[in-house]
This record gives sequence, structure tokens and C-alpha cells, in this order.
Amino acid sequence: MQTVNLYDAKNRFSKLVDAAEEGEVIIIARNGKPAVKLVPLHYGEHSSWSAPLQAFIRDGLKSGQYDEQAFELDCSDVLPMPERDLL
Repeated sequence: MQTVNLYDAKNRFSKLVDAAEEGEVIIIARNGKPAVKLVPLHYGEHSSWSAPLQAFIRDGLKSGQYDEQAFELDCSDVLPMPERDLL
């Protein structure tokens, strides 16, 4: 993962896109603070999901019938949304 400032990102954008297409994650900073993340389209996709999760996606979501207790989400690392995004 590399971090570049906004000015450099504008000047090297095509090279950064090439790097992202190859799987690299690029952080673009404004005034030294991380502002955005440039990632490949496949970023975050899971190719090796567990069998119960695959069955849930295949059957449960389509039929609308699924056990709400089957999967628990740990939201302890989720940050609150900034107020500007709530408007």
C-alpha cells in the first residue's frame, strides 16, 4: 500500500490506476491526511466463502427465508459516520 499526496496523484494518475489494476491499494492524501483509497474493482471480493455462506447467498436470499441468527456481525470496529455524510 502506498500513500501519495493529491498533487502527485493528479500528475501520475494513469500509473496509479495501472498499479491498482495489478492489485495494489493506493491512499491519496490531502494536506497530509488520508482522503481516499484507490483500489481494484475486485477489492474485497471473497473467492473462498464457506459452504454455509454460499448456501445462504444461493438459497436464503433468493427465497427471502433465512435464519437471522445464523450469521452474527461484529460491528465493534465500525466507525460512526461523519455528520457531513448524514445530510
